[in-house]
Amino acid sequence: MKKYHLVLSFVLLVIAGGQLLAQQDSLGWGTNYPAVDERKIIETKWRYTYAIHLESNTIIHQAEDFYEYFLHFRYDYTYQQYLNGKLSKGTWSLNGSELFYSFKHIKKFEIAVTNKKTLVLEFTQRNSKGTYQYHFVRVESKDAPFVKPANELPDINVEAVNPNKKRWWAFGKKRKKKRKKKKKKKSKLVYISIELIGGGYYGGVDPVLRDYIHIKSDGRLIKEFKSVNSGLQVTRKDIPREELEQFAEFIITQKFFEFERLYDCSNSVCQKRKHNKPTPIPLRLAVAYGNKKKVVTISIWGRDQHNIKYVDYPRALDNIIDAIQRMAHRSEPSSS
Repeated sequence: MKKYHLVLSFVLLVIAGGQLLAQQDSLGWGTNYPAVDERKIIETKWRYTYAIHLESNTIIHQAEDFYEYFLHFRYDYTYQQYLNGKLSKGTWSLNGSELFYSFKHIKKFEIAVTNKKTLVLEFTQRNSKGTYQYHFVRVESKDAPFVKPANELPDINVEAVNPNKKRWWAFGKKRKKKRKKKKKKKSKLVYISIELIGGGYYGGVDPVLRDYIHIKSDGRLIKEFKSVNSGLQVTRKDIPREELEQFAEFIITQKFFEFERLYDCSNSVCQKRKHNKPTPIPLRLAVAYGNKKKVVTISIWGRDQHNIKYVDYPRALDNIIDAIQRMAHRSEPSSS
């Protein structure tokens, strides 16, 4: 019994951020499991449940009322962790199945299991005295103790799903003949999803609380606009599928899927502007096209009232954003 308590105490020390060091070289571990697609990790929140000693398959620690640990992997490759009432943050990265993030003195884990419900992180002691697996369950934002700042964007889900509607619309003169030839093949529609949220500055006579545009794969466009004085206004309309496909091709030609995930400040003037009023609201653009998915965030989009552009990002992003806004605002019959 005494020996068991010693082992338990040792592992609790690891869980709570003990003095163990992760193996720093790439030999011996890090290649035991298949490479993990980072899209399975980005913008996920997890709650720790229990830990096992792998060699003996023995549960050596379970989360109880007095022990709470949550983990949030953010889209900009930063993470937040909550341990017994204390929040901390840092940066994370993924290399194959190796997950680099710092939990106290542990710098590297290996992802043994990851799916929509479960995350299992594996840690091997430096002297190979044992391997431990830490089990997490997926939680929704409302069940996690991470408070989102007032000027931060809400979560966006760009997981691809199979379209459940197959409709074609005639559109324009450009490429009309080519489209007719392709229609004879009757191939499945490529999944397309475009989401644009945020941008601009919070302030003025009627501050904007929400500015969100979502174009679904069937061409349904939904725009939600909410301000302090005017409340929530929702506009719905249909974008012809052929126009949507042409726009998706335009996005590809603009090399959207080659852009960085985050365009942020590179100097102190820009950093200072984030805290000055009117407060800049980050802009986030999420595009899914078939198996391709990407979320790009600009911390300060466009120019302020002094015509100053604070963040350096590709001009092509403005082209895409302007086109989305034109589709959302152009005059045409809308439906509820």
